[in-house]
Amino acid sequence: MAARARYINVRGNLIDLSVPKVMGIINVTPDSFHKASRFTKEEEIIRAAARMIEDGADILDIGGYSSRPGAQNITPGEERKRVLGALKLVRRELPDAVLSIDTFRAEIAMEAVLECGAGIINDITGGDADTQMFDVIKKLQVPYVMMHMKGVPWNMEMHPVYDDVVADILRWFGDRVTRLQSMGVNDIIIDPGFGFGKTISHNFEILHKLSDFSITGLPVLIGISRKSMIWKTLKITPAKALNGTTVLNTIALMNGADILRVHDVKEAVQAVKLTEELKKQTHLTFPL
Repeated sequence: MAARARYINVRGNLIDLSVPKVMGIINVTPDSFHKASRFTKEEEIIRAAARMIEDGADILDIGGYSSRPGAQNITPGEERKRVLGALKLVRRELPDAVLSIDTFRAEIAMEAVLECGAGIINDITGGDADTQMFDVIKKLQVPYVMMHMKGVPWNMEMHPVYDDVVADILRWFGDRVTRLQSMGVNDIIIDPGFGFGKTISHNFEILHKLSDFSITGLPVLIGISRKSMIWKTLKITPAKALNGTTVLNTIALMNGADILRVHDVKEAVQAVKLTEELKKQTHLTFPL
């Protein structure tokens, strides 16, 4: 098993992942699946960002393209209009915040980093949607969140099939990580992509076997927050899925997650603090 990377370099600052970090979600979209995470007005964006930082967010992930199942495609121009202004706004009002750009488009990622203060690129397609993305990552040398998705948002939930969901995803990562590392990219974070081309059964199997991803030696980001594996299982709505989110985030932490991407920062920070206290008091190491 490869030694686990414990730091990522964000704009010259090392972020220590020996204690898991929390990434707050700011969707500057009108149609994200969780209504309370939609922010389109400047005052809403700043209020949400400031609250997340106050609640303990280590990273703010700002995106302008809804990737919920069945989401409509939008043009690069529309995405740019939504997200670049939001990044500049948050950078101006919260200059010390660590910002991530949630996009699969290389040109928008480039502008977000060079012109708007983003320090991390979060790509839900792992470079598959834009063949220029890996070249951009090489040029910019910023941490890259590579997520696995089977299909595209408008069809990814239509009968996804795997031989072995965890093994198949690990092979998918292996090919792309090798390419990036051969290009000289150092800071890669992997995200197994809960809900992106997976059934509820697939999602729970990934969560159960999350520690298997440590074989890559790379930090693991988990995005479970208020997703359908929670609210469909509990027969509730995303709006009522906070408790279920906290339960599964805690399981993810105990199975080796390094970063939690969440709508509800305060509760995720509490989950990290409690699991870290358990580790300290019992001398446990995660994954168990």
